[in-house]
Amino acid sequence: MRALVLGARGAVGRIVVRELERRGHEVTSAGRGERSDVRIDLATAGGLESLRSTMRTRDVVVNASGVEDPRLATVGPLVEISATSAYLQALAAVEAHGIVRGAGLAPGLSTILATRVAAAGDDVDLGIMLGSGERHGAAAVAWTAGLIGTDVHAPPEGRRVRNLRASRILAGPHGRRRYLRADFPDHVLVGPPTGARVRSHLAVTSRIATLALGAAGRFPALRGIVERAPHLGSDEWGIVARNRRTGQVAAASGYGQSVATGALAALAAERIVETGARGPVSFADIASEGEALERIAAARPA
Repeated sequence: MRALVLGARGAVGRIVVRELERRGHEVTSAGRGERSDVRIDLATAGGLESLRSTMRTRDVVVNASGVEDPRLATVGPLVEISATSAYLQALAAVEAHGIVRGAGLAPGLSTILATRVAAAGDDVDLGIMLGSGERHGAAAVAWTAGLIGTDVHAPPEGRRVRNLRASRILAGPHGRRRYLRADFPDHVLVGPPTGARVRSHLAVTSRIATLALGAAGRFPALRGIVERAPHLGSDEWGIVARNRRTGQVAAASGYGQSVATGALAALAAERIVETGARGPVSFADIASEGEALERIAAARPA
């Protein structure tokens, strides 16, 4: 398989490159810097055309650049690691090549777990705990900071829901924790095909940092403090999905959000090429929970 990786020098992109090469695939790194195999700047007028030209000799493009543009799906099979709900929903309307919407830890593995417990008409709570001690890439930090002072996109409640204000206690892989309502996109990925109402919530390993996020949700002027906060806690992550009616629970945990996301994006690239799928699919459509966890374990340094 011949893969093109956008943002190949980033925290997640370099893991995607490593994992694809480790499995014997031909990988071309793309970015704005001279160290990339191919220079593609999607912020310029000719960026998309450069990408289109390069993809004539590639099988799949993995977007780990943080650039969100639905036109990326028109250049060839696309694996998108973005966690932005509005963008992933927009990709569903693109009728082009195969598109994996949300290939990573959350969404991605979270999508698999939420789908496993979902049923039509039911309410599913999804708790995502991320490692506050991990030095995430710029896109991940910007995404988290972007929750402050904003609303959940198209929430299943059918009314305005502010990010990081409401909270819910969930028993996950790391015990009972308070999670803050947050705009992870599984309600737009899992909800439509299953008929379930999915509500996503965020916590970080440091309870103090979680409290700080909650405070910033209520007082957005604190956003700058959150962005500059030191990396407290560990690099552990955990995901729990719970059906309110049945009590059914699905959960997973591990270490290293960037490594897990990169490993799963590499798996998604293989699957979208192998299956030849057309149009938008979720990670749950192309990968099982077992193989996802195996890839994460294999990618984690000993």
